[in-house]
Amino acid sequence: MRLLLTSAGVKNASIHRALVELLGKPIADSSALCIPTAQYGHPMVGPGVGAWQFISGNSENPMVDLGWKSVGVLELTALPSIDEERWVPMVRETDVLLVAGGDALYLCHWMRQSGLADLLPSLSETVWVGLSAGSMVMTPRIGEDFVQWRPPAGDDSTLGIVDFSICPHLAQEGMPGNSMAEAEQWAAGISGPAYAMDDETAIRVVDGTVEVVSEGHWKHFPPR
Repeated sequence: MRLLLTSAGVKNASIHRALVELLGKPIADSSALCIPTAQYGHPMVGPGVGAWQFISGNSENPMVDLGWKSVGVLELTALPSIDEERWVPMVRETDVLLVAGGDALYLCHWMRQSGLADLLPSLSETVWVGLSAGSMVMTPRIGEDFVQWRPPAGDDSTLGIVDFSICPHLAQEGMPGNSMAEAEQWAAGISGPAYAMDDETAIRVVDGTVEVVSEGHWKHFPPR
């Protein structure tokens, strides 16, 4: 897959341009499926109004409301109860998956349970746009600081599609979000490489090549 891992959606012109480049065509000519599942697992997000805001394009995080040719909903918790023939072809034909934030471990669990995780390696032309937890789920682990919902396995491991971890919502001292000091403490508990990034930053990954796209602040933490 081609990945655009964001902290807070397509927040600025640089991230928007990176998305169009990954799609290889205008957003207005591209089909999308939004995945709200991560929101249900986080005590501060959903279910309720947060999921509706994301799906309807009324959230503060630009994702669904970018002017797509079409937008559908892919609810992962429903997929195990329906035949794969009803949803797998739809995913394969879709240009982009828009993945909401919330709880990364809950999202990871349902990606595996639904079969979407197994499908990912075959989606070579699909663009994955993650928002916070929707980005973190692609990493090897999220760190204990971000554990809210505890999966059956009991640890903080996620899909490992990329080889680095992400601390989203990096904020200036005294502002809402994660301070640099908190990010550094988090990174100290991550054995592999990691990035802390603010809401004006995203990470683009294509064929293993990692590029930071930013109009804000970020920091790379090398492996320890």
